[in-house]
Amino acid sequence: MPASLPPPVRILQLATAGWMAQAVSAAAELGVSDALAAGPRTVEEVAEEVGAHAPTLYRLLRACADIELFEERPDRVFSLTELGDALRTDSPVSLRDFAVWTGLPAERDTWTRLADSVRTGAPVFERVHGTSVWDHIRDRPDVLGVFDRAMTQTSRQIIGSIVAAYDFGGLRTLVDVGGGRGALLSAVLAANPGLRGVLYDQPEVVAESGPVFKEAGVAERATAQGGSFFDAVPPGGDAYLLSNIIHDWDDEPSVRILSKVRAVLPADGRVLLVEAVLPTDRPALNVKLMDLDMLVLCGGRQRTEAEFAALLAGAGLRLTRIVPGGHCSVVEAVAA
Repeated sequence: MPASLPPPVRILQLATAGWMAQAVSAAAELGVSDALAAGPRTVEEVAEEVGAHAPTLYRLLRACADIELFEERPDRVFSLTELGDALRTDSPVSLRDFAVWTGLPAERDTWTRLADSVRTGAPVFERVHGTSVWDHIRDRPDVLGVFDRAMTQTSRQIIGSIVAAYDFGGLRTLVDVGGGRGALLSAVLAANPGLRGVLYDQPEVVAESGPVFKEAGVAERATAQGGSFFDAVPPGGDAYLLSNIIHDWDDEPSVRILSKVRAVLPADGRVLLVEAVLPTDRPALNVKLMDLDMLVLCGGRQRTEAEFAALLAGAGLRLTRIVPGGHCSVVEAVAA
């Protein structure tokens, strides 16, 4: 935003940024980008397809046009922009479900109590919703579906960069701890034909990994095992991968998770954390806002290099290097 604007105007824009985010989420939920995928259409045509009140949909679309999601043409005709294309369901860079997730009460209402989290240092999700974020998501199939697709979409955006940035060559067996349905593990295996993989997550999650492995052509080199990383992790790996797992937890539970990995790590093994590392020498607004999101939702946090080093040391591990991989990096550690 232009720095030349008077401070009250800038504050007004900042304070109402949540309105813009909610407009993006509403457009995603309605499926406007899908309706415009074939070309320009009148607002009445879009409204009929998405099941909306045409005059009111026009009010949403003209606001979204000003943030370049759509282009408004004469006679209330709208077309899709490159930015809005990323809200199409079948776009290879789609973040539609992530945009929907950020507008759900599970996420949006929790952020209204950010000041309480800052006062106490504790998450507020349970205070707002009456249960933990994990139980809330698990017990509501509609929310679970959106959340799972949102996490898949965000994961897809980092997979290519991580696979390209880190050299997995020389490894024999990679255990993906908390690896969901196996998208990242499948990509790593596909890029490293000599590598075998073990996917470890909750039983109901890994039960859906078969099609992911098959589509990637790695089914013969990948196995799935169900369980909780708070109880144990599978032995037999020479490297253990945890992608955006540790940021969900504060230090004490993070050390418990990492200690389970340390217990089965061979002498020459590696621990690989895929995380957005907080820089200390430059702005990083997205990572810092994600840090606050982790705070209010589940008490987790984003960490600096020094904080990762201290955390790993608490689990008997030693940070060896951080390999940049775009938005996320690979934090590498070995046995101390």
